[in-house]
Amino acid sequence: MPTRTARTAWNGSFEEGAGQVELSSSGAGTYTVSFPTRSADDANGTTSPEELIAAAHSSCYAMQLSALLGQAGHAPDALHVSVEVDLGPDPAGGFRIPAIRVAVEGEVAGIDEARFVEIAEEAKATCPVSKALAGTEISLTASLA
Repeated sequence: MPTRTARTAWNGSFEEGAGQVELSSSGAGTYTVSFPTRSADDANGTTSPEELIAAAHSSCYAMQLSALLGQAGHAPDALHVSVEVDLGPDPAGGFRIPAIRVAVEGEVAGIDEARFVEIAEEAKATCPVSKALAGTEISLTASLA
């Protein structure tokens, strides 16, 4: 199985510095990060580790749910997945990710809502990114369109 890489070049202090995150494996892009925008309500055109985690989790979850639905004989027509990742203070000092919320709406023929939710929960438990984030509370809201 492949290994994917990213790198960050950082300049300056924690409070005033900024960095460039490069998605090295894919060459898909380079993105600015800084703590002031990471901790602000308005990202102001920059990304953050939390947004990158949300992107990784939403794409991984969509793939896992699609695979599990297919294995159950219900290949999806479409899945709409969004993930919210919070940044908050850590009682032990510094910061932490206290919660992640996954929401999925599926367009899946021949399946009822209860079975869809059951498979959606299984996907949450078995998605590799969910497993990597196991120390964080991950909630799920799942529904059919």
